[in-house]
Amino acid sequence: MRNPSFVLAALLACCDSVYAAPEPAALPTVAAVDLQRYAGAWYEIALLPNRFQKQCVADTQARYRLDGERVEVINRCRTAKGEVDRTAGHAKVVEGSANAKLRVTFFWPFYGNYWVLDLDSDYQHVLIGEPSRKYAWVLSRTPQMDEAVLQKLLDRAGELGFDRAAFQRTPQTQPLD
Repeated sequence: MRNPSFVLAALLACCDSVYAAPEPAALPTVAAVDLQRYAGAWYEIALLPNRFQKQCVADTQARYRLDGERVEVINRCRTAKGEVDRTAGHAKVVEGSANAKLRVTFFWPFYGNYWVLDLDSDYQHVLIGEPSRKYAWVLSRTPQMDEAVLQKLLDRAGELGFDRAAFQRTPQTQPLD
């Protein structure tokens, strides 16, 4: 079931990208992403807090599935009441980005940036962000991540101009799968 406040918050976040001031300094992405390998479940390990995920207190997960020229996106999380919140959308690849830049929508026609900033060669952990540097996530294929790997990704986020100290951990206490 789609939570109306989650959809509204996602819409507002997308609007930030549409009506934001000019983009800050360039934000480099990885050279290329194999979307077949990227598809599947990812667990949120850390994030820059944002208003469209404020209802999520634990067990946040994203699932990606190729759907023709688009990527189906399903986000789920556990709320403070123990309920599972779910929202679905899709992403499209930004032309010329070798799949490292996507535009995601949960409420068409509004899209937000989803840029792959760091991705290990085995597709086990990833740093996602966007040019304003207001939104960022560290994701893992497993509910727990090695602390040294997490610190490396947070350091990378800091090098790219994100507020490293503002990242918050996402508890993965009862995975949804």
